[in-house]
Amino acid sequence: MERRVLLIGCIALCLLVSGEAAPQGTAQVATEPASFTLAEVRRRAAALASGPFEHGQDTLPPALRNLSYDQYREIGFRPEKALWRDEGLPFEVHFFQRASFSFMPPFEKVVVHTVEHGKVVPVPYSRDLFNFGRHVVPELPAGLGFAGFRIHYPRHQDEQHEIVFLGASYFRVKGQHQHYGLSARGLAIDTGLFKPEEFPRFREFWLEKPAPNATELTLYALLDSPSATGAYQFTIRPGKDTVLEVKAHVFMRDEVEKIGFAPLTSMFFTGEGTERFIDDFRPEVHDSDGLLLATGREEWIWRPLANPTRVRVSSFRDTNPGGFGLLQRDRTFDHYQDLEASYQQRPSVWIEPLGEWGAGAVQLVELPSDAEKYDNIVAFWVPDEPAEAGKEWQFAYRMSFFVDTSKLPPGGRTYATRIGVGGFSGESEPDKRKFVIDFVGGRLTDLNATAPVEAVVTASTGRISNQTVQRNDFIDGWRVFFDLKPEGEAPVELRCFLKSGEDALTETWSYQWSPK
Repeated sequence: MERRVLLIGCIALCLLVSGEAAPQGTAQVATEPASFTLAEVRRRAAALASGPFEHGQDTLPPALRNLSYDQYREIGFRPEKALWRDEGLPFEVHFFQRASFSFMPPFEKVVVHTVEHGKVVPVPYSRDLFNFGRHVVPELPAGLGFAGFRIHYPRHQDEQHEIVFLGASYFRVKGQHQHYGLSARGLAIDTGLFKPEEFPRFREFWLEKPAPNATELTLYALLDSPSATGAYQFTIRPGKDTVLEVKAHVFMRDEVEKIGFAPLTSMFFTGEGTERFIDDFRPEVHDSDGLLLATGREEWIWRPLANPTRVRVSSFRDTNPGGFGLLQRDRTFDHYQDLEASYQQRPSVWIEPLGEWGAGAVQLVELPSDAEKYDNIVAFWVPDEPAEAGKEWQFAYRMSFFVDTSKLPPGGRTYATRIGVGGFSGESEPDKRKFVIDFVGGRLTDLNATAPVEAVVTASTGRISNQTVQRNDFIDGWRVFFDLKPEGEAPVELRCFLKSGEDALTETWSYQWSPK
């Protein structure tokens, strides 16, 4: 159980417990539809968007406010009371208790329903669902509601898949032999701008009751914020790679400067390419080490992540992208040396658009961070079309949470990025920076040291020199060296890939280097 804070807007993100009751502003209906589908949630979202945003009432009792972190951690859901456990279904649901601790704002109330044969039944809140540890909590109101929930599958195995919806529109996935890592969100609004970010939240959920032999679970969510509402359908398919298919309709209440679809939020504190000193016994600390893109032009691009000294926003323009994601490629424990956090087991996430997304850009936001508890990395798709009041967006995508990244991309991929003083051994040139990039995979494995492998290196500014390519037998790959002599104070965009003749052998390594 850990707490993360996204620096833009300072939102709390946890992995703990709670869920239920009807929030103010939710469109009310006299009767439930005969068959509950995404269309019904869309109707509710459209009705919400036609009126002003209403903040939910703060109904958190004093006994659950301002808890110490230890008190908060003691609150746990009673597994024997899990939704659907008594029926022996393959999926079961645990809930999170609403509360607040230290500087974290109170979790807002979330309404949860089940859907069976089209019939909608609210999941009632009860304090008996939770163990409060040594913390004395009086009777709590029936309408207190939950903070979120966690889905378990399959319930009869020790190594379960877990999917958590908790806080704003955040959700996380942990598969077999994985640890919780990066988070996904329903929607990003004004992220990476020099003004407060808006955090839409899922305020109501509908969980379709699974069949006794079900291998997937469908749930619906109603999103709300001052500027937008949304109707979401999640189809969850646990497996070696846990897959979520997402369909969404978003309605704009007001115009916003930037809207981001399929947002991913992660943490990068330090890694092999970090140039500033980080006083930590661990060589690397991160949930993700790079952004991967498959462009509509069929180019694969890898951007290593960084913990910059100032806010950095990178835009990769594209039309109908093939996909993008935040990956944790480094799976070697020795590179992290953290027995508790197990960063080598954090999942990667790949976003695959379903249908054409048109013109826009994948944006990467990297924020300065002084501790690993902060989520300082965000990636999402920004369409070229303006997010005007009254507009309805419709989009769909497939999310894959996985560990094995060797199949992305299909050719050679970046293995490591290292940076140091320029020049040669014994003859350093402090006015230059040396970049060392290792590539592995694809056809590189079968090419011997005499093969005609060439590096294509470009820089937006400055001068490239001392460029070398050589076989690296220790990783069964190839290594590129080059020096950059910067000109001026502007950031430098660097690109590098390997080719043989006219054939590209690898993805394109893309890096932004900034002078001190």
